[in-house]
Amino acid sequence: MLKPLRQGLPPLDPAAVSNAASCALPARYEAVREARQFTRRTLDQWELSDRFDDVCLVVSELVTNALRHALPANAPRIPDEGPPVRLHMMRWTERLVCAVRDPSQESPVARETDDFSAESGRGLFLVDSFADSWGWHPLAGTLGGKVVWALFRLHLPGSAE
Repeated sequence: MLKPLRQGLPPLDPAAVSNAASCALPARYEAVREARQFTRRTLDQWELSDRFDDVCLVVSELVTNALRHALPANAPRIPDEGPPVRLHMMRWTERLVCAVRDPSQESPVARETDDFSAESGRGLFLVDSFADSWGWHPLAGTLGGKVVWALFRLHLPGSAE
């Protein structure tokens, strides 16, 4: 059902980014609420409020996965390292990318489950269902970790859908 997980960002010209925003998220589950609030403010500023429901659901899943699976349990925080999770939003004319950076090098894993009443294990299936595409890639250099991203196509007013 899911496409291969290890994919680089889709081919987009970084020079053509019309808007970008980013926020640091603490290593606690309240960060999911903070990510949703940041997403609401950002989409409102970019006049994309009509996409909030889908984008917010995907952002919530990506941040939850980063907090639940990418942060080592009881890992000591190093003050100079900065926050362990960061949400980035980038807008091109007809595309929006939401990306969550975390310190883990591990691939995001979609759990095989037939129990759709289960409270966990469906996050990446939801991301796959609500985003137009998604993937992840490891980071190199001093940052380390990985970025998991989701792309949404934007329909401009007056354009054919």
